[in-house]
Amino acid sequence: MVAFEGVTKHFGGANGQPAFTALGGIDYAVPKGAITGIIGRSGAGKSTLIRLVNGLELPTSGKVLVDGVDVGALDEAGLRTLRRSVGMIFQHFNLLSSRTVYDNVALPLEIAGIDRKTIDARVRPLIDLVGLSDKAGRYPAELSGGQKQRVGIARALATEPKLLLSDEATSALDPETTQSILELLKTINRDLDLTVLLITHEMEVVKTIASEVAVIDKGLIVESGRTFDVFTRPRHETTQALLSASIGAKLPEWIRSDLKAEPAAGDRALVRLIFFGETAFQPLTARLVAEIGPDVNILAGAIDEIAGEPFGSLVVSYPADPVTLERANRFYQQTGLATEVLGYGA
Repeated sequence: MVAFEGVTKHFGGANGQPAFTALGGIDYAVPKGAITGIIGRSGAGKSTLIRLVNGLELPTSGKVLVDGVDVGALDEAGLRTLRRSVGMIFQHFNLLSSRTVYDNVALPLEIAGIDRKTIDARVRPLIDLVGLSDKAGRYPAELSGGQKQRVGIARALATEPKLLLSDEATSALDPETTQSILELLKTINRDLDLTVLLITHEMEVVKTIASEVAVIDKGLIVESGRTFDVFTRPRHETTQALLSASIGAKLPEWIRSDLKAEPAAGDRALVRLIFFGETAFQPLTARLVAEIGPDVNILAGAIDEIAGEPFGSLVVSYPADPVTLERANRFYQQTGLATEVLGYGA
């Protein structure tokens, strides 16, 4: 649905001043019909990337293709047509305070010159879809944050777009409301066959609804793929840092701070056992104990779901003597159990 081909974006650079590079060369494809998440730290280039999709910004070089159309090659009339096929929802809702829920949803249709009967036939079902049929005559000041975002989503769908952009759409919402908005986006993606491209710094959002994910850092895509694969086996240090606080079992700081890279006499190995795919439903912890002996401590554990797939992790410790380590490693190789050595400690 969206293809970035060698895209760069520079700001400034006039009067002999060096330009700021927001995007340094992006090559990435957003699959049609999927929910794709773009994650990264503040200032990584997420917002610039998404603003290129609907022509709010134009690339300095390279191409942005939306359903095969080169956004940078469009004139004003072409951009208006493009924007009707690309809906956008915002972090702070961007509703007009003087217009009711109905009138806010109807606004893009009015701007497009559509007649009142057609507007009514399209707006009322959208208000029902987002669960606000009893709020059609209310004003934004009378709504909660979650209700305002639902109005924003209905408005974004009014022109019957084929692509929906979400710019930190849940960042201003509490966790319970965030979950309800994510469920709504999943419903829209499924029932309307709508491609969704969202940017966020919230790992929980991507983990919950995105089937594909790309990690952006300093204006470059540093890692991408299926959400489950990237989240369970992050390769780039930026991805690892972003996910460290939200995925898998956590160790207390007082344990982490004492870990060493190499074992000393009498130390124990601290190892994260990672369960997914075929290993998610096997009694491998009990089999590990049978293999290396009963001196295995479980220090932390977590069960999770990533993009609809089960994922679990346990942090265990056992003696770091050569015989035990060799038996444990052989067991991991035989069973295919994924592991991560966190370090060694007394």
